[in-house]
Amino acid sequence: MTEKIAVLGAGSWGSVLANLLDENGHNVRLWSNNPAQVAELNDQHTNQHYVPDFHYSESLTAYTDLAAALDGVAAILFVVPTKAIRSVAQQVAAVLAETKKQPIIIHASKGLEVKTHKRLSQVLSEEIPADLRKAIVVLSGPSHAEEVAKRDITLITAASADQQAAQFVQQLFMNDYFRIYTNNDVIGVELGAALKNIIALGAGALHGLGYGDDAKAALMTRGLAEISRLGVALGAEPLTFIGLSGVGDLIVTATSVHSRNWRAGNELGSGQNLQTVIDTMGMVIEGIPSTQAAYELAQQQNIEMPITEAIYDVLYKGADIKQVIPQLMRREGKPELQ
Repeated sequence: MTEKIAVLGAGSWGSVLANLLDENGHNVRLWSNNPAQVAELNDQHTNQHYVPDFHYSESLTAYTDLAAALDGVAAILFVVPTKAIRSVAQQVAAVLAETKKQPIIIHASKGLEVKTHKRLSQVLSEEIPADLRKAIVVLSGPSHAEEVAKRDITLITAASADQQAAQFVQQLFMNDYFRIYTNNDVIGVELGAALKNIIALGAGALHGLGYGDDAKAALMTRGLAEISRLGVALGAEPLTFIGLSGVGDLIVTATSVHSRNWRAGNELGSGQNLQTVIDTMGMVIEGIPSTQAAYELAQQQNIEMPITEAIYDVLYKGADIKQVIPQLMRREGKPELQ
């Protein structure tokens, strides 16, 4: 069945997901607040700043008018940076209040709101009242826009407390190269998505410093332990963290040159200062604000997260990246499965 779907955010991931939905036969409206980007997508069918040399479907239409993009849609997919989720959700709620529509709300962003430490589904539920939506679904897992654009095989998760809504989203996206599983652990899926970006920064830094595979494997394994500890303390299911949105997303983000968090960490490890890395990346590095949010959450919950704390010290306290590693290594010995 063809559905009308609005995709909010025309960065690499948002635009590629919009193109996938268009290829699946849906009527897709891709919204951006950048008029030049919208013109390029509609006239040239390209998005060179985000996905160079990729040609988008000519039936995919981009909008700057949010109300027009949302007109009559069955689902709204948020793929905007974490820091913009709340403000865009407020705009969406104002439009929905006028139209009296109740679409399914989906988000494919990965982060935590810094000031509140809230997960993004919590932010969306606060700003889009229940009478203006049917359900909220989280779309997350090991995925790079560049590889989905090439129709490489990708498997991710649709998580929601409403399993019918999760199954609806599953059917929207499924095709020969893009497979969706459903999950009801929204907390675990969102935390896995946000926190793996922190470990990816560390993995990139190890590479930039010249460390080998042993060190990277150790960092990812103990990083997953930290993610799981905090996630379970906040109500997540432990098994979620060995699934697609946990270890799967961690592997792809902490090992791939496509990962902006890995690339940022690699630049830091190679000697670049943080502001230069941010200025030259050209896209949001979600792991940086997520490190602050996770560190503060861990302090509040009294959860030990030494890797996250070390990365926080480098990013926010000016610690020497070459010194925090031996400090981590020389901590008191502990049982692995504590």
